[in-house]
Amino acid sequence: MNKEKKLKRGLNRVKELLDKARGAETSVSGQAGIAHDSESLGKENRYLADLRLLLESFQQDELVHIIEELDRNERFLAWSALREEKGASILEVLSDGARKDLIGDSHYSNTRMVVSAFELRNGRLSQININAPDDLKNLKPIWVDMVAPTSAVRGWVGRHFDVQLPNPSSLTDLESSARLYIEDSGEIYLHSDFLLETKEGSRNVAVALILHRDILFTVRTEELPVFRLQRLRARTQPGYVSEGKDVLLDLYAANAEYLADTLEDVYASLEATGKRVLGKAVTDAEAARILADIASEEDLNGRIRRNVHDTRRAVSFLVRSKLLNSDQLEDARQILRDIESLDGHTSFLFGKINFLMDATVGFININQNKIIKIFSVAAVAMLPPTLIASIYGMNFRIMPELEWTYGYPFSLGLMFVSVAIPFWYFHRKGWLR
Repeated sequence: MNKEKKLKRGLNRVKELLDKARGAETSVSGQAGIAHDSESLGKENRYLADLRLLLESFQQDELVHIIEELDRNERFLAWSALREEKGASILEVLSDGARKDLIGDSHYSNTRMVVSAFELRNGRLSQININAPDDLKNLKPIWVDMVAPTSAVRGWVGRHFDVQLPNPSSLTDLESSARLYIEDSGEIYLHSDFLLETKEGSRNVAVALILHRDILFTVRTEELPVFRLQRLRARTQPGYVSEGKDVLLDLYAANAEYLADTLEDVYASLEATGKRVLGKAVTDAEAARILADIASEEDLNGRIRRNVHDTRRAVSFLVRSKLLNSDQLEDARQILRDIESLDGHTSFLFGKINFLMDATVGFININQNKIIKIFSVAAVAMLPPTLIASIYGMNFRIMPELEWTYGYPFSLGLMFVSVAIPFWYFHRKGWLR
């Protein structure tokens, strides 16, 4: 009972510090066009520092419980406040849903500049954050990762390593010769798309990958789940990578795994949609929502298919370049086999999407036909009274009903009976059900 009270108090305190940190962050970011308020920025840093100290005071099982209890946005901010080593160890024991949120969450995958260098120490990658040119001195990285670097940052990083780094915002070429090529000096340039799936939608993010002197340089505009996953594995698994080409191939392998997981999510979503379509009669409003969901999954599946083709082209280029050793060639061929299976799966999902789309449109047509059928029956039923009214409207003197006291009530009754008989007949045949 004491432990439960401690966890409850700790969870409440964590939420309190998260609210204060986000409030201070909003206050700072809301000042458009002027320098950040140093007092507000200091408060934000203080709250985050207090949050880090509080989280570090918990045991691992307590920390796992607290992070599981937070909502998605709070969970990511709390996890980001942990030290890298502790954050990586926490990921290993979190639930699958929480782990996927943390690795793939893009609510905070912003475009602020982040430059990281990764050295190989005891068979594992060690991450060093780079904030100035002096931070690169005495470093021997096998991977330099840049998120939204400015032209100045690309300049001094490129000069230090003697490599030309492209602007990640301008990686829009579709021609293979502009996306995959080898310079005369031996640098390998690859421009590949990596999938980013968020709560707001999905999109492919262009990434520049350059191999220069056994160092991999990656340049992109924002954080991506595949890169988070690669950093986590290389930090926690000894011997996972040994040089820049290993990191490059593993990025493509991680991308294939991420695409496979996303395809499984698409399939699960389509299965749920299929039950909605085929389980009961669908109203027009429900059909509109279903069509919107199907269109969203079709768009995501199309992006995955494009990403699959782009990854296949990049890995095939590496195989043909004859720069990989025997183990790396086998890894590349395995990636290509995985990509082939994904390609077939996307084709299968396109077929399922088309079926569900046709079925939904069919239900819409059925609903419309019911409405048209009612109007058709009404039109047929109104023909006899129209005929009767026309006859009585001729006003011939030889018609005895004109002199009859009950002539008009009789004609109205006759009209009613002539309308009721067709409706009774169509209802008996089941055409009005």
